[in-house]
Amino acid sequence: MAGEFIVAATGCPTGVAHTYMAEAALKKAAEKRGIEIRVETHGQVGLENGLTPEEIERADGVIVAADKEVQIQRFAGKPVVEVGVKEGIHHADDLIDRVLAKAQSRERAGAAAAQDVTEDENDFLNVQAIDETQGTGWRKTGRAIYKHLMNGVSYMLPFVVGGGVLIAVSFLFGIYSADPSSEEYNEFAHMLNEVGGTGLGLMVPVLSAFIAYSISSRPGLTVGLITGLLASNMGTGFLGGIVTGFLAGYGMLLLGKLFEKMPKSLVGLKAIFLMPVLGTLIFGGITYVISSPMSSISSSLEEFLTGFQNANPIVLGLILGIMCAFDMGGPVNKAAYVTGVALLGEGNLEFMAAVSAACIAPPMITAIAVTLFPKGFEPGERRAGYVNYALGATHITEGAIPFAARNPLVVIPILMLGSSIAAILTLLWGVTSPAPHGGFLVLPIVGNPFGWIAAIAIGSLVAGVVYGAYRVSRVKKAATATAAAPVPVA
Repeated sequence: MAGEFIVAATGCPTGVAHTYMAEAALKKAAEKRGIEIRVETHGQVGLENGLTPEEIERADGVIVAADKEVQIQRFAGKPVVEVGVKEGIHHADDLIDRVLAKAQSRERAGAAAAQDVTEDENDFLNVQAIDETQGTGWRKTGRAIYKHLMNGVSYMLPFVVGGGVLIAVSFLFGIYSADPSSEEYNEFAHMLNEVGGTGLGLMVPVLSAFIAYSISSRPGLTVGLITGLLASNMGTGFLGGIVTGFLAGYGMLLLGKLFEKMPKSLVGLKAIFLMPVLGTLIFGGITYVISSPMSSISSSLEEFLTGFQNANPIVLGLILGIMCAFDMGGPVNKAAYVTGVALLGEGNLEFMAAVSAACIAPPMITAIAVTLFPKGFEPGERRAGYVNYALGATHITEGAIPFAARNPLVVIPILMLGSSIAAILTLLWGVTSPAPHGGFLVLPIVGNPFGWIAAIAIGSLVAGVVYGAYRVSRVKKAATATAAAPVPVA
């Protein structure tokens, strides 16, 4: 094929390193073969070098090397090869071969009918094009779910970081400095607490909205944001955001298919009125029903934990460590945290210190793992891990979520191990903390601060070594498998 021209889109969940490494690899491979290529990137700063409709139309084929939503429905009717971002880095030549082979055989990734609808209709009628390039099989289904989840997490994390750090800083002015009725009240601290709380409060709605957006574009974004906020207000934690995100995303996808046979004259009514109203009603109603049982989990666990406040330190520390690392912001984690806050009012300062230690440990574990075992992690993961030193130090457990999401059945138990050790040692050494948040910023008011730091460090180090060794072993196994198996060319 003479004068080939292909376009590509790259993107990774954190949008830091892999996105641009895949871009560079594709450009280099195309240049060596005299093929013209245009690559758009979906990094942390957003879309860069966006592809124009004219370029997409002219392209012989499309390569999508991404682990997040890149609006693949734009490429309906074009030969598309869709893979993870790592494939774009390590197998750029093979991807070019595959997309050119598809172009030569006139394969098409999207529905032909999509060529006759308007841009606005695409958002509502043809979001199924996302799935048509995925093929079948559990592996691809799992990859699609992971991509949608990480798309939500990538948008959520800045809210967690911005809001959580400001709340932590507000405690530097005093434990009750944000309370107007307290003698410690400080107006600036109150402002920090309000702004930070608002940012942190958007965590669940944003997570839900962008999971849904990844699945079904703009219709999912609207309903996902509404249902996520509803779930958050009803106390479901970030797990509620995951549930409502997938509910709204796939629900709106189904709703769009049900409306496909409507006359074209009613497309405007459907897009502006029927879809958002019915979607909000149906999936908002489902969220309203399921949120109460989810939030009741927290209430039941709070009562359970209150009864254990004077239990054996090893037993209590083990329970707190498992709960805090189980869902890192979800109803189980929240139950432990809220119980600790409630018991502060009864004068039990040791319980809160143990909860804080268990919440600080997960991000610290990932940070230590990428530091001690860098070969087990990709560059983007290492950078995210280094950031987790700061997030852990300010009691932002959610920094560990992207790491846990990659393989929760293995990683979460490792995080539970580290959190449990930190909580047990904190209780055994009699550490006390009157602050419900703040991480190491509240060390001046922590009883036995050196014991607290040592407990967190020991728990994080033990689990960090286990996690790092596990990741190194995975990299070695993957390298062996890659060397043994040929890469398919079509």
